[in-house]
Amino acid sequence: MAGVTFERIEGSDEAVVGLHAVVSAYQEVYAEPPYCEGPRDAAGFLVRARRQATRDGFRLVLAREGDEVVGFAFGYWLPADTMWWSALLAPLEARFVEEDGRRTFNVAELAVRRGWRRQGVAAEMHRILISGQGADAPGARGGARADRVRRLGLPEGGPGPVRE
Repeated sequence: MAGVTFERIEGSDEAVVGLHAVVSAYQEVYAEPPYCEGPRDAAGFLVRARRQATRDGFRLVLAREGDEVVGFAFGYWLPADTMWWSALLAPLEARFVEEDGRRTFNVAELAVRRGWRRQGVAAEMHRILISGQGADAPGARGGARADRVRRLGLPEGGPGPVRE
């Protein structure tokens, strides 16, 4: 990880500019299996990410080596009226899915280019992304360490993002 610098960007205007910097990293990471995405998917990512950048509490973290973006992560607070939990195959307890706009910080994307994996880049981006979010944010508690992740359910429609 030597030589990698990190920048956290908050606020939708600044974040949208930063999102343009991550497209090449996105294309490289998501071209690999199991995603096998192409140029149309990358364009869709940018549209979706711009929309997400307007969400409350949006943060973007860029990892760079020199001028090259080697990783990125972003997230936002789930709103009180979120439909996030509604797509699960088996319903969860009401106390778990009731959002207030500050309970769950959604880490929407976290990606590292192949040459910089297994060096702590993802862990550092995650730490920077969620820092200051508060202990009551389940999405922020404990990070993404395998020993602290609990599978909550599977989404309808088969393969796709798993809400963990």
